[in-house]
Amino acid sequence: MRRFKARAKALRNTQTSAEATLWQALGGRRLERRKFRRQHPIDGFVVDFVTLAGKLIVEVDGVTHGADAEICRDRARTERLERDGFFVMRVSNADVYDNLEGVLEAISAQLSGR
Repeated sequence: MRRFKARAKALRNTQTSAEATLWQALGGRRLERRKFRRQHPIDGFVVDFVTLAGKLIVEVDGVTHGADAEICRDRARTERLERDGFFVMRVSNADVYDNLEGVLEAISAQLSGR
């Protein structure tokens, strides 16, 4: 567990610009007064964003997630996290940059069960 905490801290210090943009909208309970954590360790993984109370994980995917190996890895990771009771939502860097309001609406809809 210590290894994952150290990795999470390192990732928080080197976040991508898309992650920083989304964090500005999620941090400080800015979305529906929900507490989100960023780069948080869960079950052997470090997830980009999570609201533990809402059981929602938001992953921000860059261009590397389009490769076959990454798609398989992401699928296995999602399946494992969903077995833990989380819903995993994936958004692209482009969505964060070009349609932040739409991303936030989709997160809100998922949190409210729509």
